[in-house]
Amino acid sequence: MIADFAELTAEIRALAAERDAIVLAHNYQRPEVQDAADFTGDSLGLSRQAALTGASVIVFAGVHFMAETAKILSPGKTVLMPEPRAGCPMADMLTGEQLAAWRDEYPGVPVVTYVNSTAEVKALSDICCTSANAVEVVRSLGARRVLFAPDRNLAAWVGSQLPSVEIIAWDGWCPAHDEVTVEQVQEVIERHPHAEVLVHPECRPEVTALADAVLSTSQMLRRAKSSSADEFVVVTEEGLLHALAKAAPAKRFVNLTPRMLCPNMKVTTLSKVRDSLAGMHTAIEVDAATAAAARGAVDRMVALG
Repeated sequence: MIADFAELTAEIRALAAERDAIVLAHNYQRPEVQDAADFTGDSLGLSRQAALTGASVIVFAGVHFMAETAKILSPGKTVLMPEPRAGCPMADMLTGEQLAAWRDEYPGVPVVTYVNSTAEVKALSDICCTSANAVEVVRSLGARRVLFAPDRNLAAWVGSQLPSVEIIAWDGWCPAHDEVTVEQVQEVIERHPHAEVLVHPECRPEVTALADAVLSTSQMLRRAKSSSADEFVVVTEEGLLHALAKAAPAKRFVNLTPRMLCPNMKVTTLSKVRDSLAGMHTAIEVDAATAAAARGAVDRMVALG
């Protein structure tokens, strides 16, 4: 199997050079897909790479909203998604029509939208955010009230950090994170009492309350390298453990039991990445008017640095 991965990775690298392509992979992708990519990261980091790359083709190993965001930021480039079926349940929990009606209920209140959303939802938003910068984005608005969509748990985390701002949340959630219970986390803490506990803000408030640090995936990677701890309980999708082990190979990382798994992130395989480059198919398209409106919200996020 390792030999097969090595052969496929070599094919991908050769095809990428031939097609003037860059391969981006989210931190939750399969380990071998992460290893074959030019860049791995969270939504914010990969959005920045998509915006900055000089390559004419972007291959996005992630879920649909991520490839869509790359196309919004790079409308003149070809954006390939190796597995078009890779969706995001949270993104599907809010439509453009629903957001428009919600905005009408709260005239003048700015809308902050998590990048885990569709292009039509971004197009109706004032600014986007990721789990890495959500608090910073809301603070930058200087508003007393904010509509936050679509993740109620990330909204709750932001509200806990900015108590002077009223966060009005849409009732959406990530199944992989929202299903985590206090009991699951306590059980693994009992088995690893000296471990530092890192929790993603898409988890419920009672779960983030157990954390030593509530962090995005990119922030977890930085924390693992800088912390004096040598063991960590990692409460996010299990794909991140591969990147953590590479970032801090002398340290130990423990996921929950059973491991947290996003099936949509795992449907992309090395062979599908190779095939998308070989055939230049599975290209993502976004309606021009929608893309232009959505880009404003994404650009305002990226501009925060």
